[in-house]
Amino acid sequence: MSLEDYHTLFVVGCLVLVFALAFPGLSVVFSFPRGGEAFTELWVLGPGHLAEDYPFNVEEGEEYSVYVGVGNHMGSSRFYNVRVKCRNQSESLPNATAGTPSVLPIYYEDRVFVEEGGTWETSLNFSFAGVSFSGNRCRVKSVRINGFTFDMDKTVLWDEENHGFYCHLFVELWIYRVESDAFEFHNRFVGIWLNMTAV
Repeated sequence: MSLEDYHTLFVVGCLVLVFALAFPGLSVVFSFPRGGEAFTELWVLGPGHLAEDYPFNVEEGEEYSVYVGVGNHMGSSRFYNVRVKCRNQSESLPNATAGTPSVLPIYYEDRVFVEEGGTWETSLNFSFAGVSFSGNRCRVKSVRINGFTFDMDKTVLWDEENHGFYCHLFVELWIYRVESDAFEFHNRFVGIWLNMTAV
């Protein structure tokens, strides 16, 4: 081998070494394709961080807790908006087929940045106030979530089949889209049913 061949081999070897050392850092800047489907997890867990012991029979003024979490498997870091809503039995949920959110008001929200492969979780502490009953109707005036009170003024009808006044506290997941420079519904939602009868 000539001196020029050794020089070329040395330069190529150095370039390979530099690229190998820089590759982990490049993965932060660039989004490399991954195998499998990109998706986001959304969950609600009970007070013990398990899928059990969820609040159910609720009383006015008593505070209850659940944990809401997001797991990012989208291939790159993402900015999410977690929106908390509440409905009675006749009000609509988000439409999974059409990919449209619920039209109900947002009572509480968190905007969170989650790295690829990372998770975010927070406690959701809630209570109800101004609960009254008249015949087969229950009226709920307000909900308090994580220290903030929101006017609700929701009427819940007696559920003859299940013997209770049921509210559905649910969480919608929205994701920030660079193309539209806005949050869009990410077609994910979870929730828990609450029986107001114990008030």
